[in-house]
Amino acid sequence: MVTRRAFIGGLSGAALLAAARVYSRASDLTELTIRDASALIRARMISPVELARAYLARIERLEPRVNAYITVTGDRALEQAQQLETELDAGHWRGPLHGIPIALKDNMDTTGIRTTAASALFADRVPTQDAEVYRRLTEAGAVLLGKLNMHEFAYGGTSSISHFGPVHNPWSLEHIPGGSSGGSAAAVAARLCCAALGTDTLASIRLPAAYCGIVGLKATHGLASIRGIIPVTESLDHVGPMTRTVADNAHVLQAIAGFDALDPVSIRADLPDYASALYRTTAQLRLGIARSPYFEGLDSDVATVTGAAVEVLNGLTAGARDVALPRMPDFPVLLAEAYAYHERYLSDPANHRLYDRVTLERLLAAGEFSAARYIEARRELEIARHAIVETFSDVDLIVTPTTPGLPEKIRDAQNPAEASGAELSVRNTFAFNIYGIPTISVPCGFSRTGLPIGLQISGPPLGEVSVLALAHAYEQSTEWHNRQPEVA
Repeated sequence: MVTRRAFIGGLSGAALLAAARVYSRASDLTELTIRDASALIRARMISPVELARAYLARIERLEPRVNAYITVTGDRALEQAQQLETELDAGHWRGPLHGIPIALKDNMDTTGIRTTAASALFADRVPTQDAEVYRRLTEAGAVLLGKLNMHEFAYGGTSSISHFGPVHNPWSLEHIPGGSSGGSAAAVAARLCCAALGTDTLASIRLPAAYCGIVGLKATHGLASIRGIIPVTESLDHVGPMTRTVADNAHVLQAIAGFDALDPVSIRADLPDYASALYRTTAQLRLGIARSPYFEGLDSDVATVTGAAVEVLNGLTAGARDVALPRMPDFPVLLAEAYAYHERYLSDPANHRLYDRVTLERLLAAGEFSAARYIEARRELEIARHAIVETFSDVDLIVTPTTPGLPEKIRDAQNPAEASGAELSVRNTFAFNIYGIPTISVPCGFSRTGLPIGLQISGPPLGEVSVLALAHAYEQSTEWHNRQPEVA
C-alpha cells in the first residue's frame, strides 16, 4: 500500500499547500476546483466518496430550483467513487480527474443510462454504448453524477424548450442559462458538478458559459470525438469542457482530446500538455480585434464590460490591431445534416407530436435544401476554413464579446413567436464553428442587474495552448471567476 507520505511526495509542495489552504477555508467540498480537489484526493486528505456525496447532497438541495439535471446517477456515482478510492489504496492514481465528479449533456450516449436529448421522442432511449468522450473521461477517473438538461435536440440557444422543463440561470432563476448546453452551464455555475461536457454547433458551449459566468471551450473541430453524441450537424458539431476555471478546463480537455478512427470528422494531431498553458507567458501574443460585426449593436453593459476586458488584454500581450474575418458560407444549408439524422423519425407523422413545435419547424425547414445547395455550402465551408488560417499570419489570437446581449427571461424564450425567430445571441459565436477553430468564453464582468458577461478568445487550428494561456492570464488578472451566484 502506498502511504499518505508517498502520495504527498508525488505532488508539487506548493500546489498541495495551496489546495490545503483552500480546503481549510471551504465550507463545502463543492467549492474546490478540479485542481484543488485532485491534489487533496491524491494526498488522501479527502476521498472520492466524500466528494461525490457532497455534490449529490447539493444536487438534492438545489436541483429543483435550477432544473439542470434530467437524470441523477447517484448510486452509480458512489460505486465509481468507491472503486476509485480502492484504486488509490492500491497505489493507482489515474491522473488529475481521478475521483472528480462530472456530468454530461444529455445528448451523449451512456450505456444503461437514458440519453434523451431533452425530447419526448427519446424520453425512454437507453444506449448500449458510451460516447467516446465519456469512455475517455471514465478511463481518466471521472465520476458521473448524471445527465444534464438542454435545449431539445441541441436545436436552440435558450434551454427553455425541453421535454423536462426549462433550465434556470443560477444568477437569476427567471432568466435563461443560454443553450443548447444550458444544463451543463447552470450545473457548473451552481456547483452541482465539478465540470461538465457540452456540445457546440453554433454557440452551445460558449453562449451558456457567458450567460452563467463560467469557462466554456470549443476546441478545434475534430480534436475531441463526437461519436456517440446525438448530432445536429457533423460539419459544425464540437464537444468540449465547461468548468469554473481555465485550469480545470485544460485538464478536462486533456482527457477527451485525441483521434477516433470511428468518428468521420476526427483529426490526427500531436496532443500537447494543455495544462502547460497555465505557465506560459502571453507578453508576445498579438491580438486581433474583430470589430465588425462583433462589437456592433452591443447591449450597453456588454460594450462597457468587454471594452474594459480588452484593455486588460492589451496589458497582458504585445497589443492589438483590428482584423476582418473571412466571409462565411450560408450556414443554414449545413443544417440539412440535422434533417438527415431525423428523417427516419420525421417520416412517421405520429412522431411529429413528440417534437416541440419550434424544433419540428426548424428540422422540417432544414430538409428543404437541395443536394446541390448542400454540396456548395460544404465547399464554401472548406474555403472559409482555409481562409481563416491566413488571418493568423498577422495576429495570434482573435478577441470578441461572446454575445451581443444579456440572457432573456424564460417566459419570453418560451414564446413561440420569439423562439422561432433567428437568435441574435449566436451572432458572435457561429462564425468560429464555421472556421472550426478553438474558441473559449471566459467571465469578464457583470451587467448592472447582476447578469454575467463573457469574453471570447479564438486561436488558429490546434492553437488551444495559446487560447488557454491568454484566457488563464486574463482570469488571474481579474476576479470575475471568484464570484458565485446566490443560489449556490
